[in-house]
Amino acid sequence: MKSYKSIVLIAIGLATLMTACKKAEIFPVNNISINYVFDPRDSAGTNAQAYLLYVYTVLKSGHNRVDNDYIDAAADDAVSSATGRDVTILSTGGYSAVSFPTSENYWTGTNSYNTYNYWSGIRFATEFTNNIGVVPVKGSTNGVSTRWIWQSEARFLRAYYYFELVKRWGGVPLLGNTVYNINDNVLLPRSNFADCITYIVNELDAIKDSLLTVPLANPAQDNYRVTKGAALALKAKVLLYAASPLYNNSSNTNPLLGYVGYSASRWALAASAAKDVMNLGTYSLDLTSFKNVFTTYNDPEVMFIKTVDDGHSVETLNGPPGFGSQLGDGNTSPTQDLVNAFPMINGLPITDAASGYDPNNPYANRDPRLSYTVLVNGAPWLNTTIQSYQGGINAPNNGQQQTVTGYYLRKFMGPQEYTSSYQNHDEDWVILRYAEILLDYAEAENEVTSAPGSDVYANLEELRKRAGIQAGSDGTYGIGSGLTQAQMRAVIQNERRIEMAFEEQRFFDIRRWEIAPTVMNQPRMGVSITNSNGSLTYNYVPVLTTKFIAPKMYYYPIPYDEVLKNPNMKQNPGW
Repeated sequence: MKSYKSIVLIAIGLATLMTACKKAEIFPVNNISINYVFDPRDSAGTNAQAYLLYVYTVLKSGHNRVDNDYIDAAADDAVSSATGRDVTILSTGGYSAVSFPTSENYWTGTNSYNTYNYWSGIRFATEFTNNIGVVPVKGSTNGVSTRWIWQSEARFLRAYYYFELVKRWGGVPLLGNTVYNINDNVLLPRSNFADCITYIVNELDAIKDSLLTVPLANPAQDNYRVTKGAALALKAKVLLYAASPLYNNSSNTNPLLGYVGYSASRWALAASAAKDVMNLGTYSLDLTSFKNVFTTYNDPEVMFIKTVDDGHSVETLNGPPGFGSQLGDGNTSPTQDLVNAFPMINGLPITDAASGYDPNNPYANRDPRLSYTVLVNGAPWLNTTIQSYQGGINAPNNGQQQTVTGYYLRKFMGPQEYTSSYQNHDEDWVILRYAEILLDYAEAENEVTSAPGSDVYANLEELRKRAGIQAGSDGTYGIGSGLTQAQMRAVIQNERRIEMAFEEQRFFDIRRWEIAPTVMNQPRMGVSITNSNGSLTYNYVPVLTTKFIAPKMYYYPIPYDEVLKNPNMKQNPGW
């Protein structure tokens, strides 16, 4: 259990005190002001620290975040096992500016604990940034005052919340350090995409040297906090998105949706930013097990998390049904499309005649990340094996919710293969990790040069080696040598897909790469397995017809109410 949880409870209580209206109060609500939180007499900064923790609580955990599903189920990596879910609405284009899935609406959202929209997070962070200067907080770390470390954490969170808005809607209003009140003019226009990216990057540059650094002096207490590495990693991610085809192309004429005109220098900036993280030398891939990254505290690969704490809710929400008291709702059904993306143990794609792929034994000798990510028929689980063939214990077809693709989610779950019941484990949501930095650098650097250099190969080989793929006689882990830029781009995109599956990457990647129409305008596929006296037959079947109405679906619609009440708020094209 993490000791900062008690501070979070203080933060919740403080916010409740400031916003609630009760018949009996120790302090009347109208006597509670910002001066109570940011107290010039509070040398310990108790209330201010609690407020900062409240800014952190706005962060979202991606575990079944979108109406009990992973957002990847709105792309091509999975579908929801339930009907009528928000991810299905997203993947089939069944939404508008008037009716948009609430669970993915970070613009308006709701106002209950842990479901604040990101505009609320921006406001909280700005309140903290503007007022922490009056609190005489004692102490320092590496020569930086605790007070300014806290302020830098709030500014990072504000930058992160802006990025989450920009990658969904394009340019949004930039508020700077202004906190608007009810009597202020709030009919603000949207800022240009380029200005938003510049603001976010400048904020991260300004704070990077006044944050905690890894290794942390007290990781058990502080592992949720923003570090210099996290700031550099977020900068790299922001610049990678900004350099991507959706935002960086020669045909765009709308400054709200991206840069007006293409520049290769944007890829170079992204590559340089990712290289800065690599050069820190403080992060590394977890070489013991890919699974450990998501289930153990203070993993060397993890750079920034949303704290969730111990439990086995991932198993309860997504594990297979059919295990009696070990409940499994089976919400997430990975697609055959995703399963096919994993190469063989020799690193070759299953479509390569030299790969050794056996269609009659399709899960044998595959990239080990497949078994770490997806529960396939025959996989070990709870002291038995998965039976996802028709009529098996995990696909009984008896009316209860079960997989619709023949597969269940495995990623993020603890080592439950040989236990009789689900065991608790770390369920913190990993927002930034070092593997993504290697992929960021490989992608950006590949776009900078006319042909991929040795460092691009090296990053991908490092990931594949950790995964357990064989080096092969040429030592390229199945990548091959002499690839063109386009060939390497395809390899990188697929590597990102399988390495980062279900980590809230694929849904946005297919948009920023501008491949969503090709990917989504075709049926999602699953497998129907029949078992005849131990002989299995695999039939690949469509399970959902997804749709991408380009180009308007590249961006979310601004909520209709926002456009209606603010004439300066321009709607995204097509909505």
